[in-house]
Amino acid sequence: MHDVTYRDRAAYLPFADALVVADLHVGRAEASNVEFPLGEEADLGERLAALVDAFDPAEVVFAGDLLHRFDGATVRAAEGVSDLVAVCRERGARPVVVRGNHDTALETAWDGDVHGEYALTDDPRTVVCHGHVAPEADASLYVVGHVHPAITIESVRRPCYLYGEGVHRGADVLVLPAFTRLAAGVPVEGLSGEKSGSPLVTDVDAFRPVVYDEDAGEVLSFPPLGEFRRML
Repeated sequence: MHDVTYRDRAAYLPFADALVVADLHVGRAEASNVEFPLGEEADLGERLAALVDAFDPAEVVFAGDLLHRFDGATVRAAEGVSDLVAVCRERGARPVVVRGNHDTALETAWDGDVHGEYALTDDPRTVVCHGHVAPEADASLYVVGHVHPAITIESVRRPCYLYGEGVHRGADVLVLPAFTRLAAGVPVEGLSGEKSGSPLVTDVDAFRPVVYDEDAGEVLSFPPLGEFRRML
């Protein structure tokens, strides 16, 4: 298992000095005509700033679905993306953008490079992609989003990570929860490979759920779902 630090729906990879977040879905509140209690833009920006301050990464990788709307960014959503980029640059971190399935018109909000997949390191070979299509590059670790995993424990649904060892072409796969708190999440206890929507998550039972407990400030790692489902 690769060295990963879990925090607030994000992952810091110390061997790459990179923070990875996925599925921010900027503009979701506006598109849904729903207002998040703290405001979507402020919530995303403040939480990202706290993570960058905590880890001081060289890079922040947005692993797809930076935008919510398929047809392009509104003025407000484009400003939200600009604010997130500014959070990174003001703290000395380079923003890297990977395209997700929602990001069909990403260029309406971002004028930099957009990657289909992004290689963080060669040793270990680590590739970040959104996860909606199979990556072309070989790796020993793939870091993806797209699935929006969550787990229900004691009647409380919590965002979770999924970590599978050797599950895709012999490589490990780390699935991140959606960074936006407007996404309810897909309960992994009822998830199957057909329903995951990702070619990297075909044997869900082989993945180990990982939960970051914000209140306790600790990481809870559970057995693979194939063993753990009956306990839920």
